[in-house]
Amino acid sequence: MLDPDAKRVLWFLFAGSRGGENRIRIIDFLKKRPYNINQLADALGVDYKLVQHHIGVLERNNMVTKAGEKYAVLYFISNYLEANIEAFNEIQAAIEKQNKSGKK
Repeated sequence: MLDPDAKRVLWFLFAGSRGGENRIRIIDFLKKRPYNINQLADALGVDYKLVQHHIGVLERNNMVTKAGEKYAVLYFISNYLEANIEAFNEIQAAIEKQNKSGKK
């Protein structure tokens, strides 16, 4: 059963606010393995500060968690997101469908 509160937060973070597409891309990478901010910036082909900002938003909303200190900090998807990954996948599919149809 999907948590309706989680679904609202996920919609806001990934569809209802600027930067949602970058946050989706970050989560897609983190679903595969942990990354640090520099590795994510390289993998995404974007600026370090941009990734740092989005990671901060995701962390404040309990979507990612971190381990390590200073430059050795690795980010993972959180247990909360893991438990609600079905809702994330549903929202991601809806956004992709909307983008393919030419609407934004």
